[in-house]
Amino acid sequence: MAVFAAAEAPLRARQVCEAMDLEIAPNTINNTRLKLKRLVERGILAEIEQGLFTHPQP
Repeated sequence: MAVFAAAEAPLRARQVCEAMDLEIAPNTINNTRLKLKRLVERGILAEIEQGLFTHPQP
């Protein structure tokens, strides 16, 4: 969540991986995307466009 708090714009899964110093590989990016989508389902994040994640708007 700190990655999104520090971000000035919505992020893609690859950008989240880069910000968290994770390996930039297709498998890592896909796993991160799945986790972000789960956070969207729980209302913690919002997906404003396909593959573009941010904090939900109040």
